[in-house]
Formats: sequence, C-alpha cells, structure tokens
Amino acid sequence: MIDYNQIENEYSVHLSNQHHLVLIRGENATVWDVEGKEYIDCNGGHGVVSVGHANKRVVSAIREQAARLMTCAASYSNDKRSMLIQKLIEITPDTLNQVFLCNSGAESVEAALKFARYSTRKKNFIGAMRNFHGRTFGALSATYHPSYKKGFEPLVPGFKFVPYNNFEKLSEAVDDNTAAILLEAVQGTGGVYIGDKKYFQRVRNLCDQKNILLILDEVQTGFCRTGKMFAFEHFDIEPDMICLAKAMAGGVPVGAVVCSDKISMKPGKHGTTFGGNPLASAAALATIEFMQEKNLAEQAMEKGNYFFKRFTARQIDCIREVRQIGLMIGIELKERVQPYISELQKRGVLTLPAGSTVIRLMPPLTISYDQLDIVIDTLTTVLKDRTGISV
Repeated sequence: MIDYNQIENEYSVHLSNQHHLVLIRGENATVWDVEGKEYIDCNGGHGVVSVGHANKRVVSAIREQAARLMTCAASYSNDKRSMLIQKLIEITPDTLNQVFLCNSGAESVEAALKFARYSTRKKNFIGAMRNFHGRTFGALSATYHPSYKKGFEPLVPGFKFVPYNNFEKLSEAVDDNTAAILLEAVQGTGGVYIGDKKYFQRVRNLCDQKNILLILDEVQTGFCRTGKMFAFEHFDIEPDMICLAKAMAGGVPVGAVVCSDKISMKPGKHGTTFGGNPLASAAALATIEFMQEKNLAEQAMEKGNYFFKRFTARQIDCIREVRQIGLMIGIELKERVQPYISELQKRGVLTLPAGSTVIRLMPPLTISYDQLDIVIDTLTTVLKDRTGISV
C-alpha cells in the first residue's frame, strides 16, 4: 500500500504541522481516510466547505463547465464570470459596484491594499492586534502576530496595529496619510473574537469624516458562516471594500474584492491569470445560489445557537470561555489545545486551533443536528476525561 504520509513528509516543503491523516473522500460534513474510518469534519478546510463536501450542485456545475471552457483571459468577457460578478453585486450593499476576482484570501487582501494606496494616494494602514490576513508580503505586513513575520523582514512599511474593539486607540493612530483601516468582522485565526457593533459603527463614521477607506476582511466569515451572508451585516454598516474567498466556491480556489466607486484603478495596475476563470466562476455561482436557496445563513444561526446552548450547559472546568457567532465557534481553554485536538481526531472529530488555547469549529453549514450532538458529546468526553492528555 502506498504510504501517502511518507511521500508528503519526504518531498513537500514542510510548512504545515501534519496530523498524519490521509483523507480521500467526503460527503456533506463527513470525511473518510484511506483506511475507511469516518470523521465529522469541523475543520471544514478552514471554513471552506460551507455547502458540504462533494455538494452535488457544485460538482455538477464543475463537470459541465470543465467540458466547455476552463480558462479565459480577463481581456475577454465570459458568461460564467459575468454572472458571478453580477451575483456578487446583487448580494452586497448598493454602495459596492465593482468586483475584482482572484484566487485566494491573501490575494484579495493584496489587491485591496494596492487599490487603497492607488485610489487615495495615501500610504498608511491601521489594523488590529490578533488579526490575520494572509502570508504573502502585503497581507503578512497587515498581519499583527510577530511569529508569522519572523525571518521575512523587511516587510511592506506603513502598518500600525491597535487593540481590537478599542475605538479610542484606533482613533489615536489615524494621521493625514492613513489610506485605509483593515479589520476582520470576527477575528477567526486570532481566537474567534467577535466585533462589537458600536465599535464598527464608530469606525465607519471616522472613516467618513477623515476620508479613509474601510476594508473588511470577510475571507473566513463571508457567505453565511456567522448567520448572515456577510458578518458586517450584524453591525448595520457598509464597507468600502470587502475581501472574500474560502467558502465562495465550495472548495475550488477563488477570491474577490468587492469595491465602492471610491476605488479608481487603471488597466495594467493590477491583474491575475487565473482569477475569475470560468471553472471557478461556475463553482462559485452554484455555491452562492445553493446558499441562498437553502437559507444557509439562517441554518448557521440556528445550528450555532443550538450548539452553544447545549455545549455550555455541560459546565466543563478547563474551559475559560466559549465564543460563538453562527457556526463559527471558539472554545478557549485554560491550557494548550493541541493535545485535545489530537484526541478529538482519534475519536472521529476534526477541529483546528485558533492560537495556542482555542479550539475552533467551522463545520459545513449543512451539518446535521445528529452530528452536532455527536460533536458536543465527544468534546465533553475529551475535555472532561483527561486520561492520556498531556498538556
């Protein structure tokens, strides 16, 4: 039998902490490894598979498009790309009327930073502590945590960082050369910290007063994850740019920046080879339509509330706090989480960390209530019965 772990360990650039698990098939919220063992997937490809693994609607769209046309240069129009652009305009605020399609969340952040500098002719950005925006040079420069940056300096200059949800500190950081404020509506990788409505409304007002662009990173939170199509809808505000990716195309790499008319670019100032290709566009269009038809935002809200109520009733001593919005859940422990994540995997539940002390759950929004009950019971058992857990 082929040892797939050995191949990856021997020949891949070692950039990920491997779980020594070979996944080969998935259906909705269940995945199977090479030996046939099944798992409930609360990792969800880091929040990518919101419509479930091997979603039939998305698979059909990919198959049909692959047989017709898979790539098309951006200098030519394309039916699927045009329909996706129109769909993104339909589901975002009326003030957003331009779309740039790319391939990932980091690419969407890179584009937004370039758009902001070019359109405002200003150079500086303000971000939040604990944020995460990606690993390419611009996105990494916009990311706070020093551990991600170590060894890659010098990075792009012009970034300041202030405490999240602290308007006074943010306001103090603004200067005449501030081009944009870049924030996550929920800090996912930073620990599932949820934005405060009044804070975001004050930031929006400040941006209007100072002629500063407000960029919201919805790479993790976009497309129904938090109980709304986009998390900023919880705050009753409208950003100047939204960065999108992850759940947008059911597992196919894709990204986007949706912009207001404050963004003014010229041909040749930015571009992409694969962004908006017909295959990814067809997958994204099918994914978004499925989300709308199945009311996945409402499902995320109801299932997330169900999980929170039932799980917090267990009163587990090693938990410091449970933070939840829709089906984006952070369980903060009083100790390091990696041993618990490993034990959960052994018992058939896949999760991921958000920092060293937070277990993060981002299952498909189509997960069943029976599976949520299994996840709750397994978490309870692992977190209460610490036999074999070395922290």
